[in-house]
Amino acid sequence: MALDEIGESRFPPPGRTPREDTAAVMKFYRLPKAFPPAALDEARRIARGAIPAKGRLDLRKKFVFTCDPESARDFDDALSLETDRRGNRVLGVHIADVSHYVKPGSALDREAYRRGTSVYLCDRVVPMLPEELSNGVCSLVPGEDRLAFSVFMTFDRSGEMVRREFAKSVIRSRARFTYEQVMAVIRGGRASVAGVGPKELRTVRAIAALAMELRARRFAAGALDIEIPEAEVALDRDGELESITARPYDESHQMVEECMVAANEAVAKELWTRGIRILARLHEPPDPEKLLMLRAELKSIGVKAGNLGNQKVMAQFLASVKGHPLYPTIAMMVLRSMKRAVYDASTIGHFGLAKRYYAHFTSPIRRYPDLTLHRQLAAWLEKRDAKVPPKLLAKWAEHSSEREEIAAEAERGLLEIKKYRLLDAQLSTRQILDYDAVVTKCAPFGCFVEIPELAVSGLVHVSLLSRKFVRFNESDQTLSAPGGGSWRVGDRMRVHVARVDFDARRVDFVPVGRRDR
Repeated sequence: MALDEIGESRFPPPGRTPREDTAAVMKFYRLPKAFPPAALDEARRIARGAIPAKGRLDLRKKFVFTCDPESARDFDDALSLETDRRGNRVLGVHIADVSHYVKPGSALDREAYRRGTSVYLCDRVVPMLPEELSNGVCSLVPGEDRLAFSVFMTFDRSGEMVRREFAKSVIRSRARFTYEQVMAVIRGGRASVAGVGPKELRTVRAIAALAMELRARRFAAGALDIEIPEAEVALDRDGELESITARPYDESHQMVEECMVAANEAVAKELWTRGIRILARLHEPPDPEKLLMLRAELKSIGVKAGNLGNQKVMAQFLASVKGHPLYPTIAMMVLRSMKRAVYDASTIGHFGLAKRYYAHFTSPIRRYPDLTLHRQLAAWLEKRDAKVPPKLLAKWAEHSSEREEIAAEAERGLLEIKKYRLLDAQLSTRQILDYDAVVTKCAPFGCFVEIPELAVSGLVHVSLLSRKFVRFNESDQTLSAPGGGSWRVGDRMRVHVARVDFDARRVDFVPVGRRDR
C-alpha cells in the first residue's frame, strides 16, 4: 500500500480531543491495533517454553552487557570485548535470536511481515512482535539465559577489522546500563550497576575507545556526520504536549551505534561476497542536479562549498561547518539533497555511512529485514541453501521500504499534531510565547522560518516584514525593503504564532513587535 493510497489528504487528521490523536493517526495510516489470535497463541506457547542452550556457543560466563535508554523495555543487542593471543581486540555484538522462535510461514511470521517494523509514536509503541517475545523471551534482560546470534569482529591496533566470525549462542547479560551510566563510565566515573566492578568498567571504556576509532575511520573514508538532534516529547494525562527536549547524542550513544554499524557491515559483507543476495540497506549518492541546487542554496547564505559530488569533500565540508552559527540550517539543506535510504535486493552500498556492504541485522525484534538476514546467515553457517528467489527478495524489499516509510510518516504526523495543538492553545488562551526563529527560505510572498526549540516551520508573510513595499530578489533569494530591512536564509528573528491551520498543516508567524491581540 503506497502512501498516496492512504486517505484523501497526505496529512493525518487530529483527534476530536488530544487523547484521541493517536487513534486518529493509527486509523489514517491503518496501523494494526491487536495481534491475530493465532499469533498471540504462538507467542504464549513460546514464552512458556524452556531456553534450549544445547548445541550453542555458551557465553553465559562472559561479561556481556546491554546499553539502552532509561525507559527501554526491550533489549535486543548486547556487547562484549576480549583480547586474542596477538593482542587484537575481539568485539562481540550479540543480537536476540528472534529467528529461533519466529519460523517462516508461521502466524507470527506472517504478522511480522505484514507490519514490517515497529512504530514508535509519542505515547505508545505499535510493535512488530507480541510483548511475550519483544519484552519477554527475546529481550536480553540481565540475569536471564537468552538465545542470541553473535557476531565476533577482530580489530587490530589501527582499528581495522581483520577477522569476522558468527555463532548461534546463549548468553546471560551481566548488567543493564543506561546511556547516562555508560557516559559517566566513559568520563572516568563509576556506575552504580549491580555486579559491575573495576574490571567490567574498564571493558566498557575499552569498547567506547574502539567505537571512537571506528567512527574516526568512517569519517576519514567519507561518511557524513550530520547532527540534527531528535526530539523527545512528554505528554500530560490529557494528551497535550508538555515538553520537547533534544535527545542527547553523546559518546555513549555513538558507542552503541558504531558497534551496530560494524556488525551490520560484517554480516552484509559475509553473505554478499559469498554470492548470496540479501535485503541490503541501500543509500545511493545524491543526484548531481540536487547537488547543484545545494551549492546554490549554500551560496545564498554566504557559505562556500567545494565539489560536493566527491564524497570525501562533502564529509570535510560538513566537518568544517560544525561550529557555524547556521549549522542547523546547513545540515537540513544537505539532508534535503540526499536520497532516502531503502531496502534493495539487487544492489548494495551505503553512501551516508561510507560502507560498500551494508544491511540491517541488529534489530530483529523491531524490523523484518533484520529477521530475514538472521535466517539467511543461519542457513549459510549450517551449510543449507541461504539463497532467496530474486522475485521474492525484491517483493520483500519493496514491502519493507513501504512499511518503514509509513511508520516514519505516522511518527512524524502525530508529533506534528501535538506541536500544532501547543501553538493553537497559545492562541485560544491568549498566552502567546515568543520564540527564536531562523529563516530557511525566502519567496515573493514572505519567508519561511524554523523554530529550533520546537522543530516547527511556518511562514512570516511579506506584509508583516515591513510597512514599506518588500521586493524579492530572485538572484540571491532575498527580500528587501526600501530604506532598510532585508531578509535572507540564515537570518534570525523573534516570532510568535498568529494562525494554526490543521487541515493545511500550516502555521503563520508574526515578528515580535507586530503583535495584534
